[in-house]
Amino acid sequence: MQASAIMTTPVITIDAATPIAGAVELMLSKKISCLPVVGADGTLAGMVSEGDFLRRAELGTQRARARWLQFLLGPGKIADEYVRANGRRVDEVMTTDVVSASPRASLAEIVELMTRHNIKNVPIVEAGEILGIITRSDLLRALARVLPKSGATTADDELIRRSVVAELQSWSGGDLIGVTVDNGAVELNGAIFDERQRKAAVVAAENVAGVKAVKDSLFCAEPFSVVLVS
Repeated sequence: MQASAIMTTPVITIDAATPIAGAVELMLSKKISCLPVVGADGTLAGMVSEGDFLRRAELGTQRARARWLQFLLGPGKIADEYVRANGRRVDEVMTTDVVSASPRASLAEIVELMTRHNIKNVPIVEAGEILGIITRSDLLRALARVLPKSGATTADDELIRRSVVAELQSWSGGDLIGVTVDNGAVELNGAIFDERQRKAAVVAAENVAGVKAVKDSLFCAEPFSVVLVS
């Protein structure tokens, strides 16, 4: 699935010269946590988010650093913090190094960007023009559409068993785990060597279409304490 399939569009944007008060009021009225900032030519110039308003002089939350630490940080860093705490316009506090993606980016690539850069929103951009934006909520909505619904069509027990075995083997956890199925109810038995494997095995069974219930009969053995006889 590509970014264009789940992105929110049209995007609420804001002009770079907008006063801070205007940005805050817009975010509150639209119940959004960030705003893409566009320049005079309409292209993406930056992003402003709730995080940009945490350290404000009006709230008394601006950074207070010891003199010696200010010296170590240097005048540029201190000046930047002052501007962010006291700036009057969006362009003075916005993030200019924006992490964006193409509308053809995969959802895996979008999630990787969010994780690597610790961000919650990724604007979708083409030739400088913002086409949409993907938030964590957009990903949740996409997940809700593809998750199996309760009461899904049941399958043949043997087909379910083979599917569970295949799912177990997909993460190399099924070599010593036995699977039996009776009218859609799965029982897992056999050995595991780490308790985390237990949860993974149950999840693997639950993910197979037609499974109505999962019984955990696995036992955890210390590594090398089980001797296999062929």
